Amino acid sequence: MMQVPWSIGRHTLALINIAGSTLDVVGALYLAYDLLGGEHGPLRTLTRAVTYGALYGAGYGIALGPFFGLTAGISHGLTLAWEFSRASRRLPEPGFWRSAAMSAIRGVGFGVGAAYSFGATFGVVIGSLSAAGQALAYRAGITPTAHYRADGRPRVTRFQLLAALNRTAGYTAAGYLGSLAAGHRGVAWALGLRTGLAIGLVTAIAGAFTPFVEWQADNMPEKRMGVFGVALILAGFTLQSLQYWAVVFDVAVR
Repeated sequence: MMQVPWSIGRHTLALINIAGSTLDVVGALYLAYDLLGGEHGPLRTLTRAVTYGALYGAGYGIALGPFFGLTAGISHGLTLAWEFSRASRRLPEPGFWRSAAMSAIRGVGFGVGAAYSFGATFGVVIGSLSAAGQALAYRAGITPTAHYRADGRPRVTRFQLLAALNRTAGYTAAGYLGSLAAGHRGVAWALGLRTGLAIGLVTAIAGAFTPFVEWQADNMPEKRMGVFGVALILAGFTLQSLQYWAVVFDVAVR
């Protein structure tokens, strides 16, 4: 058998398999469109959860590591799907405690991912400051659904850019404080800037695509949902088969 000088971590391989299984389940839900209530069922919300989870998860994963991307993507997908689904139905803004709960869930996603990548102390600080900062931002009117609008193309507004800059500054400070608390004084500013710039940039890019995601979620035809479901299942199968291709090509698993 031909030897390939590649290797992959066993944790990364496990995360890929989990992602593949998740895509299989979600794809099956799309194929069961009628069983789930058709146009009045939960698939519009599910579409938002999958799309926002993938969008934020990919961005954070590239910048801050795959596990960080996984936890942040899940927490963002679930919370943003709920918030944007309410906004699309023109429901009133949720109260303080519900908004604080959404902030806390995203803070946990950040904290768990950061703890895995940079240590438990760093994760606790980032997660706590993230939850508190987002709750304060909600009180100030800086929310994901502010100036809500569904559009057939991406759109960048002044408000979105200011929100991204606010998150960049806030998470840079949080990353710096987390690094100091974790004893990483020599790289405190570097890690703080990396965290802040990554989160700010992903926020700006995802914010630009939000109107398009919302338009797609509310206007996706039934047949396209079925095609999307098949595509998700095929993607899930591909990810799950990676472990077997690693054996075929003698890829070392660390």
